[in-house]
Amino acid sequence: MLASLCTLIYWYLRPFIKWFLRRTTKLCEIQRICYGERPGAPRTLKVEYSLVNSRSCAIQHLIKQLDNLAAFEKFRSDDRYHIISYATNIILDVKGINPKIHPQFVKSFGKCVELIWGYQQLLHIVESLRVTRYDASNTIHETKLLRLWTLLMPNVPLESRVTKQWQEIGFQGDDPKTDFRGMGLLGLENLIYFVEEYPGSASHVLSHSNHPQYGYAFAIVGINLTSMAYHLLKEGTAKTHVYNVTKTIPTIKTFHQLYSYLFCEFDKFWIESKPRSMMEFAFIKERFEKSVRSNLLDSNCVLRINVLIDCI
Repeated sequence: MLASLCTLIYWYLRPFIKWFLRRTTKLCEIQRICYGERPGAPRTLKVEYSLVNSRSCAIQHLIKQLDNLAAFEKFRSDDRYHIISYATNIILDVKGINPKIHPQFVKSFGKCVELIWGYQQLLHIVESLRVTRYDASNTIHETKLLRLWTLLMPNVPLESRVTKQWQEIGFQGDDPKTDFRGMGLLGLENLIYFVEEYPGSASHVLSHSNHPQYGYAFAIVGINLTSMAYHLLKEGTAKTHVYNVTKTIPTIKTFHQLYSYLFCEFDKFWIESKPRSMMEFAFIKERFEKSVRSNLLDSNCVLRINVLIDCI
């Protein structure tokens, strides 16, 4: 109740505070953020907050334009440089900032625009994969699925397309396509990326999944972690990590790497929890997710896989 009251009071006082600070520092709020905050999440999150809460009609119109461009994935091409320049010029004009006097602001603000709407674009790309259902009649989908088997079980040929062998890598039944219903093609893409890019870590995790006492369903757990990564991204909780780890525009690779981190860390968390059975999965997963969310509250958070440790 007290926190809500303080937020309400700040909202009404914010215009006066901004006016007072501009008069005393000769800098607008966004300038103070760009000059005073560390690059990455500390700076970008505050710039994002400032833009979203701006009462300027021109800035709110700009936000809608950038949202639409991100939805159409325009930040994926070289067009993004023109878009960033356009957005920066709007802010320079609205805030009365001279770019010749403040060249560093132009660079710093442009990077924030790239990260903020690159993140929005990534959301659309991830969502598109999630809603794409696995189609057994699609040769591309089938090729990807068979590649997953080959990567994980290079010395064991599949007896047939539909076989109990799929359970050896953690699918529920004889045909893995049914397990992708919740996360669509995104779940399969995540698994393939993890196994391809971190083969040592993936092999290590797979061996743990076959542990006689603490084993778990590798593929099913992997798809559950896709769901976790997806919701962290969608809610914006993953912004601290993404804004800190991304040097240019966030891409699907950024999401895959977040997923790979989650898989490696969950495996450690699971083994250290010493579960009595898979019946404890929901409880342990909930504890793990709370730990990840707690880490992401830190604006300096960067989630990286320790390959040397993971591959032991």
